[in-house]
Amino acid sequence: MSDPYPPIEPYEHGMLDVGEGNHVYWEVCGNPEGKPALVVHGGPGSGCSIGHRRAFDPQRYRVVLFDQRGCGRSTPHAGDPATDMRHNTTEHLLADMEKLREHLSIDKWLLYGGSWGSTLILAYAQRHPDRVSEAVICSVTTSKHSELDWLYRGAGAFFPEQWERFRDAVPEAERDGDLLAAYARLLEDPDPQVRAAATTAWATWEDAVTSAEPNGKKNSFSDRPEHELRAFVRICAHYFAHRCWLEDGVLLREAHRLAGIPAVLIHGRLDISGPVGTAWELAKRWPQARLEIVDDSGHTGSDAMRDQVLAALDGFAKR
Repeated sequence: MSDPYPPIEPYEHGMLDVGEGNHVYWEVCGNPEGKPALVVHGGPGSGCSIGHRRAFDPQRYRVVLFDQRGCGRSTPHAGDPATDMRHNTTEHLLADMEKLREHLSIDKWLLYGGSWGSTLILAYAQRHPDRVSEAVICSVTTSKHSELDWLYRGAGAFFPEQWERFRDAVPEAERDGDLLAAYARLLEDPDPQVRAAATTAWATWEDAVTSAEPNGKKNSFSDRPEHELRAFVRICAHYFAHRCWLEDGVLLREAHRLAGIPAVLIHGRLDISGPVGTAWELAKRWPQARLEIVDDSGHTGSDAMRDQVLAALDGFAKR
């Protein structure tokens, strides 16, 4: 088992004005002359964490982290019900990433992230392949309609009692329809009690789906501070109700755009949230990508998955 690198602090940070009243928090750690790398966090709406810094050799990497719109230290915060969500879409996040790259005068960077972060990495790399040197992607998702339907409906086959509670938290007339749209509406309701109930129901379902993982942490989603949890659930529902503003299946269909970008894809065999089939299909379409399936890991990872991440990032540091 490999230990992560020691804790480090940013040597530079700021708030990037990305328009429409939004300011995105960013920070840079490690070696100012090192290999540029961008951490693309999950969620959507989870925010970056100090743990992300420790995946990189601080002597060899210039590590950039940022909080996507509406979460973490970015403003305005989606935990505030007054925050307008119209200017928080996949297209906005892709533009923010490019604006941050230009702001930091980076020509190319390695992209590292997982879960929702993998969807954003793939969308960015297909849009700007000349700006991506390599990619390390965990818990691979492409946000296909079938992936979202599996997570918020199909996975109920494993947790029928918990899924029925998730379903029954929306009005009865909407239970057999689009649950994600129903939740998105509840989370914009003017009544704070309605919003709070929907937030709790959503987070409880997310907790249930990861509860059977051998390395899962109890209440891994709902343990967030209240303000952060409200933002996380609101952003998730907003994105998923709109199917992330991505044409269905486009990131797999357009995987040929990734040709020439070396990558390591790392996925847990026991991932119920996002079964390994998506990672398998992506690897078949991306000749320069190596798929590592981690037998003891689910969506929330394991020591063995962390070892794979550290090995991949150390390997690319030499390029």
